Amino acid sequence: MSRTRTSLLAALALVAGASGTALGMQSASATAAAVPCTVDYKVQNQWSTGFTAAVTITNNAPAKSTWSLKWSYAGDQKVTSGWNAKLSQSGNAVTAANESYNGALATGGSVSFGFQGSYTGTNAVPATFTLDGVACNVDNGGGGDNGGGGDNGGGGDNGGGGTTGRVDNPYTGAKVYVDPEWSKLAAAEPGGSRVSNQPTFVWLDRIAAINGVNGGMGLRAHLDEALKQKGSGELVVQLVIYDLPGRDCAALASNGELGPTDIDKYKTQYIDAIASILADSKYAGLRISALIEPDSLPNLVTNAGGTNTTTDACVTMKSNGNYEKGVSYALDKLGNLLNVYNYIDAGHHGWLGWDTNLGPVAQEFYKVATTNGASLSDVAGFIVNTANYSPTKEPNFKVTDTVNGQTVRQSKWVDWNQYVDEQSYAQGLRDKLISSGFSSNIGMLIDTSRNGWGGTARPTGPGPLTSVDNYVNGGRIDRRIHVGNWCNQSGAGLGERPTAAPAAGIDAYVWAKPPGQSDGASAPVDNDEGKGFDQMCDPTYGGNARNGNNPSGALPNAPLAGHWFSAQFQQLVQNAYPPLS
Repeated sequence: MSRTRTSLLAALALVAGASGTALGMQSASATAAAVPCTVDYKVQNQWSTGFTAAVTITNNAPAKSTWSLKWSYAGDQKVTSGWNAKLSQSGNAVTAANESYNGALATGGSVSFGFQGSYTGTNAVPATFTLDGVACNVDNGGGGDNGGGGDNGGGGDNGGGGTTGRVDNPYTGAKVYVDPEWSKLAAAEPGGSRVSNQPTFVWLDRIAAINGVNGGMGLRAHLDEALKQKGSGELVVQLVIYDLPGRDCAALASNGELGPTDIDKYKTQYIDAIASILADSKYAGLRISALIEPDSLPNLVTNAGGTNTTTDACVTMKSNGNYEKGVSYALDKLGNLLNVYNYIDAGHHGWLGWDTNLGPVAQEFYKVATTNGASLSDVAGFIVNTANYSPTKEPNFKVTDTVNGQTVRQSKWVDWNQYVDEQSYAQGLRDKLISSGFSSNIGMLIDTSRNGWGGTARPTGPGPLTSVDNYVNGGRIDRRIHVGNWCNQSGAGLGERPTAAPAAGIDAYVWAKPPGQSDGASAPVDNDEGKGFDQMCDPTYGGNARNGNNPSGALPNAPLAGHWFSAQFQQLVQNAYPPLS
């Protein structure tokens, strides 16, 4: 999306002296010390009937624990929605008050918020602002866009302030954060140094992870490291938000610490804590890509009633609404931050690609993005194939192919699915989401961390035309026993390296699941992480309804979900496709 910046054309206000007479224009440093507050109001985008704006308050008075900024419009502007502040309007008068997580405003500190509004005629910038009843200076950036307070000046992209507003695709033109903890583990493996510089997501899979577990890096430590990696350009930090009440209701390996009813704890101790850290102005120059709650909403569509894949746990989570309330809350609170890009998890083609699932899941996503405080503007896009193994592309057959009068959809492997790979699924789902009401600017991410399926078992061309099953099975690069198999799959390989804007509608290929992190333990393991034992991680298990009662295809001797699995990493490197050089 385009971004037009309009700076305020206002001189520094005159400051009254002790005798009550007006003093002349002072130096910038002297004025800043004397003026109790400064407000920077910028129109970011403007069209015929509406606009978005970003506001930054700088406090030069004693520190505050709460704040309230007021201004009045000369025209008919109306605030319609906002983020990072509680906004209200009466007539032409607007009030913006702090949220619970950004009330503290130190001397010399700044806080930013934004909003969308409507107007007719002209959209003049307000002339005056008051902070807690005290008149503020109006700041034009000290000389325009390239001045001391502008995008390229002190506190701009290279400083703590960063640019305001969102871009269409955060990955375009940006580096992506390399997690030093994952990088160290990868580099220590044979051949691992060939990929240890690749960016991966940081999983915040429990409350303790926010501050760091067992001496490991917490969220602030990762963000501080990201500032070091950023340099002079843009940088994306990738986070997995993953701690819903009753998490992973259709499986056990990645169950979480919160019980089905712990929605308040999820909000206050998890989401609010993350939002508070991300709202720190020192991190405003980072772009944050937030993967919102893997496996949650898709489970409500397919595993919460009326099918042979229904589980009691998913029925409970659909009934109490806490998946929906939690995801909406995360979208709202994180979406309030101008540098955060929320991507909702959207399963994979082998889960939701059937005609009967695609429409309902699009409706579910729309519901969650428009209720409980969330809005469509809080959603940058969706991610598919998170921690899964479905290929980005199946090169040797298409869903429209026919063999002896039978379509590929009739094969046992495809089983009437509408899609055969993740890229076509992502693009098809995107179209469905836009037609359901989402913005045409939404982008898709595809997790390619473990879906390369290279090595000696990779087919080099289509299968034989003797039957549709032989054609598909002989040509498919996905070598799993069944498309429903998900735990530590034997024979998998690293997929496409992380890449920005690789195809139409795709914001990036990403490595959401860091290669080498286990999907779940092969046998029960006592732990304090809330993670259970799922038989789909047992290589001797014969399967269930969700995988067509086929063997699990899992690797043996796997540790708990999220723990380092050296044998898996080495296999992924060996079977990487494209091959590693």
